[in-house]
Amino acid sequence: MRTACTKDCPDACSLLVTQSEKGLSISGNPEHPITRGMTCGKIHQHLRRLNSKNRITAPLRKEDGQWREICWDEALDFCAERLRRVLDQDPDRLLFIRDGGARGVSKEVAAWFFKSLGCTATHGSLCDETGIRAFVQDFGSLKHNDIRDLAQASWIVNWGKDIPASSTHLGALIHTARKNGTRVVSICPGGRSYRNFSDRIITLAPGRDRFLALAVLKILQENNQLDPARQEQAWNIREHRDIVERYSLQELQEQSGVGLEDIQGLADIYARSSPASLIGWGVQRHYFGGENIRWINSLAWLSGAVGRSGSGVYFNISSNHLLDFSWLAPTHNRSFCLPVIGQEIEKADPGIDLAWISCSNVVNQAPDSRYLAKVFRGIDMLVVVDAFLTDTAACADLILPPALMWEEEDLVGSCMHHGLQYAAPVLAPPPGVRSDLRMVKELNHRLGEPVRLPPRDRCFENSLPPDAPDLKTLKAQGFTWIEQEAVVYANKTDHPDGRFHLIGGISPEPPSDPAYPLRLLSLINKNFIHSQILPAEHALPPRVEVNPRAPGVAELEWDEKIFLVSPLGRLEVDLVLDPSLDPGVLVYRRGDWMRLGGGVNQLIKAGLTDLGVGAAYYQQQVRLENVKTTDP
Repeated sequence: MRTACTKDCPDACSLLVTQSEKGLSISGNPEHPITRGMTCGKIHQHLRRLNSKNRITAPLRKEDGQWREICWDEALDFCAERLRRVLDQDPDRLLFIRDGGARGVSKEVAAWFFKSLGCTATHGSLCDETGIRAFVQDFGSLKHNDIRDLAQASWIVNWGKDIPASSTHLGALIHTARKNGTRVVSICPGGRSYRNFSDRIITLAPGRDRFLALAVLKILQENNQLDPARQEQAWNIREHRDIVERYSLQELQEQSGVGLEDIQGLADIYARSSPASLIGWGVQRHYFGGENIRWINSLAWLSGAVGRSGSGVYFNISSNHLLDFSWLAPTHNRSFCLPVIGQEIEKADPGIDLAWISCSNVVNQAPDSRYLAKVFRGIDMLVVVDAFLTDTAACADLILPPALMWEEEDLVGSCMHHGLQYAAPVLAPPPGVRSDLRMVKELNHRLGEPVRLPPRDRCFENSLPPDAPDLKTLKAQGFTWIEQEAVVYANKTDHPDGRFHLIGGISPEPPSDPAYPLRLLSLINKNFIHSQILPAEHALPPRVEVNPRAPGVAELEWDEKIFLVSPLGRLEVDLVLDPSLDPGVLVYRRGDWMRLGGGVNQLIKAGLTDLGVGAAYYQQQVRLENVKTTDP
């Protein structure tokens, strides 16, 4: 059978599933232009989730602090009665939170149901929204060249993307390109992840990308190596030139922490090779993350490394860019900023009486997890749709267990490529679970059908783009490839004036706190999607990596417990030394659960990036110590 992966992953794999006496066998679809017969370990980890003894397979209601299993009629009647009460009083008192724990058309329709009720929704992102806003400000849209065009690049400049952990198929594309002569320079805080995907490594302190990009631009501007046509097409060029001239190369070198030889080498690549620029999502997770990305975009544009094959800037594209949701009537809801959702709830007027959370372990994934858990427990009724007792589900009054990937059908796009995948159901779900779409349809019925919800297939048909095959054909094929521009911004941007809009300023890096000398990087875990880790698969205490020359390491007693400490709290950790890391950083692979002894986000302050829509995770400073004295 053909199906697909609907996890929150750029690759959006098309899959082949074989059922035998030994169980399911999963492989990549060799006909898909990106999947090409390959899968990652996260696919096989999902099989363990489906069959886990920890999986919730019936609704659970909390009474006197204890969970009681109830039937679906009782659960949905209870939800409908409380929903009706809140909607009659003020729809703003209903909060709906949905993130990317599972993707697809049916999840979009379920979210639209709640928004159509007039609920409070969310904006911003725990993922990529800062970078998206930066691209829209610069280019007028979020696009990149066909991802396969990376094979045409003579150089790829990787601005901080952890390729082996973030995308198996992007790694395969770059591996093939390198075999054919493409060279890669990686700009990163160091670490083992970059070794097998780099010809050169430039070690950069976290959050300083804008200063390095400006330093390279200064060299190109002084040597008259910027592209004249692209300068002519740039809005705000005079102010931009003034900023470049305002700083000396020495100042920028000091701010970036990069040696002059590396800066000059990077300038040579942009001047002579028109490289492809690959921007990792971590670049935007700082107070000035938007500036970081906009200065990289400016460097690529003004050097002429945009709008031609073998160049371009890659961040991501919308995973829904191929789908047509115009049939879903627009809604105008009160909206809370997701990265600071706890603060938003506490200051809200009117307040929140009922919250519904789906496709998100937001307590685990958002900053300041302990505070957020406390806020959620203070809401009169919290409904969480989840298959496991996660950090978020533990705060709930009612848990509704959903069908998981391969137990329901869906349509899913990709934020990396132009394939539209059909995810066929290949397993019968446990009897006690229901899909998100079925849940909201039954709620809708109990509320008197206030929202028109079409059948699932009609939702799929309505969402297909004009140049896609019909739904029957798509189901048989498993995927369709929707041809888009192979090269974007060749002649103009998508701003109404057709010009690239240059950034008009640069901000200094905030001072560091000497009591917490290490910058915490809570990076992606290559083995799991976000917090989708089974309890038995948690590696505890959490492993962290630092340079042996990092502040405080020499003073540690290795035969005693080691703690990672921030102003918000502390965690016991297992310390691993990596001499290739920048001495000023500490790496924690995120996703483990707070209630099991992990949960790095309980140490991270809830702060926003410069564009006000993303979480500044990587601005957090920490230290290492042995003795657990008083709480910070």
